[in-house]
Amino acid sequence: MKRYKAYTLRNYMEIPQVQLHLSEEERFALEVVGHVLPFKTNNYVVDQLIDWRKYESDPIYTLTFPQKDMLLPEHFDEMAAAIRSGAGKPEIKLIANKIRLELNPHPAGQLSWNVPSLEGVKLTGVQHKYRETMLFFPSQGQTCHAYCTFCFRWPQFVGMNELKFAMRDTELIIRYLRSRPHITDILFTGGDPLIMKTKVLRTYVESLINARIPNLRSIRFGTKALSYWPQRFTTDEDADGLLRLFEQARDAGIHLAFMAHFNHPNELQSEAVRQAIGRILNAGAVIRTQSPAMRNINDDAAVWARMWQKQVELGCVPYYMFIARDTGAQHYFAISLEKAWNIFRKAYQQVSGIARTVRGPSMSAGPGKVQVIGVSEIAGEKIFVLQFIQARNPDWVSRPFFARYDPDAIWLDGLYPAFGKEKFFFETEYPLPRKATHGQRPATGLNYNAVMN
Repeated sequence: MKRYKAYTLRNYMEIPQVQLHLSEEERFALEVVGHVLPFKTNNYVVDQLIDWRKYESDPIYTLTFPQKDMLLPEHFDEMAAAIRSGAGKPEIKLIANKIRLELNPHPAGQLSWNVPSLEGVKLTGVQHKYRETMLFFPSQGQTCHAYCTFCFRWPQFVGMNELKFAMRDTELIIRYLRSRPHITDILFTGGDPLIMKTKVLRTYVESLINARIPNLRSIRFGTKALSYWPQRFTTDEDADGLLRLFEQARDAGIHLAFMAHFNHPNELQSEAVRQAIGRILNAGAVIRTQSPAMRNINDDAAVWARMWQKQVELGCVPYYMFIARDTGAQHYFAISLEKAWNIFRKAYQQVSGIARTVRGPSMSAGPGKVQVIGVSEIAGEKIFVLQFIQARNPDWVSRPFFARYDPDAIWLDGLYPAFGKEKFFFETEYPLPRKATHGQRPATGLNYNAVMN
């Protein structure tokens, strides 16, 4: 088995397939976009997941290689002009950071609403949005084996420390968990926590186990490692130790859950990923799967049905279909809420009951995870029917509410209450900062209807 090798802007020309297939124009576009949005892939993705005979339409190529239209035209032109003019690194970084700040780097109130404090100390590596679940960003896990071009956590990877969540202090985490007895789950996230060496991850996990926090019932790992480097669980030098750590958590009575990111069934085809899934399940963990529905990658009901069915066959539990978040290259990946709903229901119709554990399509928005239940008509008015699957206020969960139908809507901030109401019921506590109406993002004037056709 080959050793892991990462490719970034610094060395991507070492990829034989890039030299063979990509035109000079495509390489330049990759560099332009890669100076703004993070780019990283690796030899497993390049050699085993991408079909280079038709790379332009290959979903994994789109998932991992930056392309021109992932930046808005004015942003692309500004960065391209700087590179062509021979601008130095400080000037390019200044331009890149200016563009990044226009891409809504922290959606859904991540900085303003989600970061808690303990005894006057701000926990900069923690988000606590939902009552039972705390997100933890371990400092050493704030990168990935490869970067997804749609990733809503892209600010973690671009070197702007003021936008980054990270911390090392496990003692503060334990004290916070003890002070919030309603928290039952801790979710290690990033980046990808499973890029950490086992000895590093063990310091965090064993600290939680040894603390014997009575309310801590589950440890979750949000990870793309199964897709991007399954060798982490099979042939890496500390793979066996990692699995023993999972068993240790299980033996301590803690439920261990993998929140595995799979965006296309092609990621499930290799023997390496099948072996990795089997080893994780044998260590006592449960693998739940999730992905956004994205234009140019998986906006097809048959693709989703095939992916869910394959996940079930391998022993995984389909968990969430999300909607592309309002950050980064959303204009490139976004589909309308109505299309997302139609993809979900048509895929749902094609699988048996054991694959229907999946929920969605869902927007992880400021007030919570908002599910699009469907499009309907009441008293002559066409509407969206919505509900919270998760919410900042638990009382909001599973309360249906209604929005005026808009065929161009791609996110919650583009919806308005139906039946002449001025606000949604939850806006007395969480007012929506409406930035988009009728398919438009006012800051750019980009017409999403035109982009998505």
